[in-house]
Amino acid sequence: MSAYSSDQDLTVTDASGSGVEVDVATNLLNGIVRLSVLWTQEIYLHPDDAERVAQSLLRAAAHGRRIAEARGPEPDERLSSSD
Repeated sequence: MSAYSSDQDLTVTDASGSGVEVDVATNLLNGIVRLSVLWTQEIYLHPDDAERVAQSLLRAAAHGRRIAEARGPEPDERLSSSD
């Protein structure tokens, strides 16, 4: 089971028609936000889709803050380069 919860309101695919998708997810254990480009390393977005991704990131950031605040103060946790 993944600790990440994807933004179900975000449905954005590559403007070139390749089927590449964007996923924004929040780690429910520590509040870290993950931005994934599925099936490739780059994506081309129409301006409206870019705005949808930005709004999704803002929602995830707020969700992540709530999770982190609920956990209370802990030692600084950083993503390792292997994550």
